[in-house]
Amino acid sequence: MTVQQQENILIRDAVLSDVECLVEFNAALALETEGRSLDRSVLQAGVQAIFEQPSRGFYLIAEVHIEPSKPVVVGQLLITFEWSDWRNANFWWIQSVYVHQDWRQQGVFRALYQYVYDQVHARHDICGVRLYVEQENAAARSVYAKVGLELTPYRMLERDFMSPPKLGDSQHVP
Repeated sequence: MTVQQQENILIRDAVLSDVECLVEFNAALALETEGRSLDRSVLQAGVQAIFEQPSRGFYLIAEVHIEPSKPVVVGQLLITFEWSDWRNANFWWIQSVYVHQDWRQQGVFRALYQYVYDQVHARHDICGVRLYVEQENAAARSVYAKVGLELTPYRMLERDFMSPPKLGDSQHVP
C-alpha cells in the first residue's frame, strides 16, 4: 500500500474495506454536483469493479487521524487511464473527486492532487493528468486552477446510454 502524509492529511490507496465510504462519497458527489440520485446497487458494483479489475483504475483516500487509532476518511478521487497513441503513454484521468463538506478549504484536494502529481513524475509511462468539471461548478474550477490545471481547447461530447434521455433528445442515429 502506498501512503503519503502531507501535514495532517494522509493519502493512501483505497482498499476493499473502503468500498462503503466510496459509495457514500460518490452518491453525495452526484447529488451535489448534478442533482442526480444514483442507483446504489449499480454504484456499489461500479466501485467494487475497480478493485476486481485494477486495469480500470484505482481510488485514493485522504484521511486524517483525529484520534491515533481512529482515522477519518475526508476525501477521495479515482484515477482511470486513457492511452495516447500520439504520446505512447497514458493520461491519468482524475475522476470522482469528493471532499467531505466538513473538510473543504483545508487542503484535502491539494494533498490528493500533490500525491497524484508526485506519482506521475516518478514514472515515465504517464504523459499527463486530465479531469473534467461541470461548467457551472466555479468553486471546483477555482480549486483546480490553484494546483495548475488549465482549461484545454477541447470540448467533451458524449452519448450516455445508461441515463434516461432528456426532453427533446433524439433516440436515433443520424
